[in-house]
Amino acid sequence: MGIVKDRFKAKAETVAAEIKNLLKEHGNKVIGEVQLSQIYQGMRGMTGLVTETSLLDAQEGIRFRGYSIPELRQKLTKAPGGDEPLPEGLFYLMLIGDLPSDDDVHHLTSVWQRRSHVPNHVFATIEALPVNTHPMTQFVVAVMALQTESHFAKQYAKGMNKKEYWEAVFDDTMDLIARLPRVAAYIYRRKYRSGEHIQPNGLLDWAGNFAHMLGFEDESFKELMRLYMTIHADHEGGNVSAHTTHLVGSALSDPYLSYASGMNGLAGPLHGLANQEVIKWIFEMREALNTESPTKDQIADYVKRTLSEGKVVPGYGHAVLRKTDPRFEAQMEFGKKHMPDDPLVKTVWDIYEVVPPILQSIGKIKNPWPNVDAHSGALLEHYGLVEYEYYTVLFSVSRALGVLASLCWDRVLGFPIERPKSVTTDQVKLWLEGKDNIWGE
Repeated sequence: MGIVKDRFKAKAETVAAEIKNLLKEHGNKVIGEVQLSQIYQGMRGMTGLVTETSLLDAQEGIRFRGYSIPELRQKLTKAPGGDEPLPEGLFYLMLIGDLPSDDDVHHLTSVWQRRSHVPNHVFATIEALPVNTHPMTQFVVAVMALQTESHFAKQYAKGMNKKEYWEAVFDDTMDLIARLPRVAAYIYRRKYRSGEHIQPNGLLDWAGNFAHMLGFEDESFKELMRLYMTIHADHEGGNVSAHTTHLVGSALSDPYLSYASGMNGLAGPLHGLANQEVIKWIFEMREALNTESPTKDQIADYVKRTLSEGKVVPGYGHAVLRKTDPRFEAQMEFGKKHMPDDPLVKTVWDIYEVVPPILQSIGKIKNPWPNVDAHSGALLEHYGLVEYEYYTVLFSVSRALGVLASLCWDRVLGFPIERPKSVTTDQVKLWLEGKDNIWGE
């Protein structure tokens, strides 16, 4: 069946038995309370999902299977001569729940290399779109074109036992992750490099090969891609891209359909598109101030002007975090090592010193600290990847690791279709008058 697949099955059998016992003993216990404001305001903070791969703590940030980002950068396998973790290791950790050995990581690299062939009709589908089509649109269309390769769709159509669903989902997951760098790089070269495509290098790791196919051979850029693909991979299950992938997958849509739907969510300006908005805002500030290296006082004045116009400072604030995003800190550490004198990167650091005190002074903002999007664009710009419309595609390739690992767990544990109850405002009014019982109490 395959080393990783066998280990996943064994781990899943143990977890499934544990969950079965939990539900048997405690299934009727009430967890949390739902407030009226929550059902109107995006279900914010409502506990309603189980996601095994990662957990977001308001103070500590993201933890993958209990490990923080600094711990992962230290413990996960690295490329020869490199300092950043290989994303293959994080995928293994999210899927299996244990830190992988070097051999486990290299095995995954070789598996993804073998599965990375992209059928010609996928490239033809991309080419059928106008070149000026947004990169995320091209990317999602390409994923949908890849759906012809779905093991799950083919086997389900023939008839399969529901206990076998997870195996086909697992195979689709491995194929899709393996192929995404090729597809994403093809879109980049098509749109921004006159269609001069670069063939994959089978001797490189997953993220290193992605950098190569994009056309960036600088070893430190490959290191950046390894870091970027690791820290953007997952952010527990309630964010739009993860939840959408889970929701669509709960209808037994195959991983291609489920992932594509999640990435349509990631493309929104309140989610993954935010990294594009950050760099755009900085460029607008530099243009308005007529300088590439604005002072902190100039930045402060521009921030106050932005806020006075009813706009937000992109990259600052988070729905859950109440401290500086550890993913921001990891990128800042990378920048200080590889590009300490870059004007744009230094501006990002100056913004980091200026913005939080201003936001704190407003008093209404719970989290004035930067999130991951506040830094990533400046690092990419340094190496010449200046097409910020493309940045969300990078995010999408990385996010596949987390949402597809979670989808494997959804199917191996037999999670049912998601179907929350909704109510009308008229019912809410009746409930407030004591004439209806919308909570089912």
